[in-house]
Amino acid sequence: MPKSDLPKDPDSNDLANARTAWAEDRTVLANERTFAGWMRTGMACVALALGLRAVFNDTEYPLLAKAIAELFILSGILIFWAAAINCRKTQTRMSEHDVETQSYKRMTLLATVLTFAAASTGVILWFL
Repeated sequence: MPKSDLPKDPDSNDLANARTAWAEDRTVLANERTFAGWMRTGMACVALALGLRAVFNDTEYPLLAKAIAELFILSGILIFWAAAINCRKTQTRMSEHDVETQSYKRMTLLATVLTFAAASTGVILWFL
């Protein structure tokens, strides 16, 4: 019997739709975990800047140490915003079904706060 002549199970379409919904929910949650990972990476850049500044505090080239620390601060800020933008792009392509996503406003607020904190850290490091 050809495939087109096989009887259709009415529940099979419902199961396929449910599986698709679950897959989208898993992707939404993975997107949030990825956002959190990017935030951690950005904060690690700021921590590395602090560590470099502490280690090379008494170097013969203090301006070089400060400049390199500032590069890590800037990298952290860029990572914060890349994470927020990429997360938003993924959220607009996905539909949540059984999970509730973090709002883009909350992610933007977090990126803004971390940017302010990183920039403040950079200013403090420059003047120490």
